[in-house]
Amino acid sequence: MSPAILLGRRSRAMRLVLVIVFAALVIQLINVQEVSHKHYASLSASELTQTVSVPAIRGGIYDRNGEVLAESVTKQSVVADPMLITQPAAVADALAPVLGVTTGTLRSQLTEPSGFVYLARRVPDAVAARVTALHLTGINLVPEPQRVVPDGQLAGPVVGTVAWDGSGSSGVEYQYESLLAGKAGSKSLLQAPDGVALPGSTAASVAARPGTGVELTLDESVQYVAEQALAAEIAASHAYSGTAVVMDVRTGDILAMADLQATTGSATTGSATTAGAAATTVAATATASTPSTPSSSSSASGAALVSRADALPAGVKEAPSNTAVTQVYEPGSVFKLVTFSAALAAGVTTPSQVLQVPAALPMGTYTFHDAEQHGTERLTAGDVLAQSSNIGTIEVAQALGKDRLLAQIGNLGFGKPTGLAFPGESQGLVPGPAAWTGTSIGSTPIGQDDAVTAQQILDAYNSVANGGVFVAPRLVRATVSSSGGVAAAPASPAHRVIDQATDAKLVSMLEGVVAAGTGTSAAIDGYTVAGKTGTAQIPDPKQLGYIPGAYVGSFAGFAPAQNPVLSAVVVLDHPTPIYGGAVAAPVFSTIMAYALHHYGIPTTAAATALASNAAIGATGTVSVPSGATTEGP
Repeated sequence: MSPAILLGRRSRAMRLVLVIVFAALVIQLINVQEVSHKHYASLSASELTQTVSVPAIRGGIYDRNGEVLAESVTKQSVVADPMLITQPAAVADALAPVLGVTTGTLRSQLTEPSGFVYLARRVPDAVAARVTALHLTGINLVPEPQRVVPDGQLAGPVVGTVAWDGSGSSGVEYQYESLLAGKAGSKSLLQAPDGVALPGSTAASVAARPGTGVELTLDESVQYVAEQALAAEIAASHAYSGTAVVMDVRTGDILAMADLQATTGSATTGSATTAGAAATTVAATATASTPSTPSSSSSASGAALVSRADALPAGVKEAPSNTAVTQVYEPGSVFKLVTFSAALAAGVTTPSQVLQVPAALPMGTYTFHDAEQHGTERLTAGDVLAQSSNIGTIEVAQALGKDRLLAQIGNLGFGKPTGLAFPGESQGLVPGPAAWTGTSIGSTPIGQDDAVTAQQILDAYNSVANGGVFVAPRLVRATVSSSGGVAAAPASPAHRVIDQATDAKLVSMLEGVVAAGTGTSAAIDGYTVAGKTGTAQIPDPKQLGYIPGAYVGSFAGFAPAQNPVLSAVVVLDHPTPIYGGAVAAPVFSTIMAYALHHYGIPTTAAATALASNAAIGATGTVSVPSGATTEGP
């Protein structure tokens, strides 16, 4: 075959191959551009798309008057894109005095091999404005939410804290996390390979849903006075810690819940008497600066208080947890309420029954004594409670019997959850029938062997104040939507635990404790007060028995005694002097006196024949004398 013919064949074959290749390329091009373009576009976008979370604004926490206890605000954080910064030294020199950071630190951050570096988190607005005014390339501001507490640490153990990521880590912040947190949104941005966002590149976004706020039952001003009075006594009596809770008798609303402790190594001086005087001064100051007229602005009165809200006496600080519900203790004589309420109901004693009370009462290998040494005495049951006789109380309990005593312990809420469902709450430790020993009929009736919380003690006394009806405590009054809508929380459940006739006798006996017994320091000018003192030994955690010289002093009660509106409990750990009547009762008096005047509750003399049968701030009528004012919490 001639070379020409061979060359022609090869040329035609090559052209055919080229046609086939070109056809394949055209087909592939059509496939890429028309058939599979969506797939490749998606792959391309995924390489350039960054989805960022848009945080939700956390719901606020408020007191019952709408005063802010905790809220989230938007703050600006200063960030840098080192890839866009050509002169890091000059930028560091400009930013250092504005951010309060050394130039060396900033230079190191501005030269990091990254497209995003935090230089300062959540700076004040004035600092953000100064950064913006510098017009520095590669330096930007990004919004971030920050939790603020306008009242300082007021009610801190109750309100709780948030973690570094903005989620609740304790207290109400943790308990209501699902409501407060809201739901984060998202935003998709297109960015260049070096991490720089492309102009006008927002691809898609889902709006964040703000959290729902929580309105507590706490009253900011009552909380303030409770903390100040309690702190003054902790400092003066050298106590390790203290708790004070105030409750609305009818609704179970907790108006104040103070939890404080002494700081380590604090050097405080004084006495219970001087502490009471200091607390009284605090209450008087707060009363003067917080008018209780309906026309006064609650926000204005709050402002008068918040400036001092975190100014506790030297050596005292907020407790790390809400000890009113998380910490248990042997209650001592305040627990005698259980014994006498059951005995009166069972008819085994009456307030006027005379008991033969010996100097000591042997029981097995143990001998029970009263706080004060005495010979054999003849005391009425009312006197036994007023003078807090352990021996007399045990005699009443022996007549009552184990089964009825244990039943009443459970009836009044001990050994059971309070219903608050507060994080870390204890339901207490109440030995059942199986744990009953030969000396239990002596120790249990006088508040030994059992471990209870301060809130459980208050719940029991509040039941007596409420005519024998147990009403569960309540700490949340309503929820508040992001648009400002308020949805009331359900009312607290209630049930009868003491019949009315027995309750009336018990109220009279508790009045005697304050009128002429161990609780005279709880008295309040113009009002009758009913309550009981407690002085309890502290068990030794390392061995059987008690720590020598270690006591808890307490007082629980209510006022006005015959038409109760408010109930309260005060507990002090390791005070000196040790007696509840000397350290806890004066604090009760200070707090209760302020609260009664704050809510315009008529004095006992003025309220004669007037019915005080409505809950504070609830539907009903509370008669007041001419010239008096009321302020619903």
